[in-house]
Amino acid sequence: MHNNFSSENFFDLHNFLYSDLFTSEIHVWDVVKKISPYLTSLFASGAIKGNYSENVFIHPSAFVDKTARIEGPTLILENVQIGFNALIHGNVILDNNVVVGTGAEVKNSVLLNTCKASHYNYVSDSLLGNGVRLGVGAVIVNKRVDRETIKIKVGKEKIDTGLIKFGSIIGDGSRVGANSVINPGTIIGKNSLVYPLESVFGLHAENEIIK
Repeated sequence: MHNNFSSENFFDLHNFLYSDLFTSEIHVWDVVKKISPYLTSLFASGAIKGNYSENVFIHPSAFVDKTARIEGPTLILENVQIGFNALIHGNVILDNNVVVGTGAEVKNSVLLNTCKASHYNYVSDSLLGNGVRLGVGAVIVNKRVDRETIKIKVGKEKIDTGLIKFGSIIGDGSRVGANSVINPGTIIGKNSLVYPLESVFGLHAENEIIK
């Protein structure tokens, strides 16, 4: 696994309207703590005007099931699908063509183009790349049991993120199998595959099979 944790090593942001959220960050996980103030600023400045509520914007092409609950600040972009009993807790950006399906929950996260959390998933304090797929029941855990700050182990070194809540970075094109658990601070490179029923920790390279 490379030791360069800049955003461009995980995500193609060329077509993402809000790519400035990711700029000037040495460590990609630092973006997680910027989501809330970034969205709050967009709505407060009038750059984005809510059309679902004061601080929730939903593109007219998006579909939101009437049973879903959406809290702000949240941006829901083109052709997004929000399914039955889905819950968006706020501080969320759902890029074009994202699916948040039946019973899924998303909080303080960015899901890039065509990412799918389609069935009973939990995603919190995370960044999920273009084309990422979460199998049914797969969840991303965002807090350690002991509530200590989350550390990233690189060889013999540990980088303290300073974050109590940090779920995962999952690079473009990666897939997570059904009922897997992605533990706090897990970083997965592009185009990797997590088998079903896995409990995943640590750093994982591009094109890796995790089983």
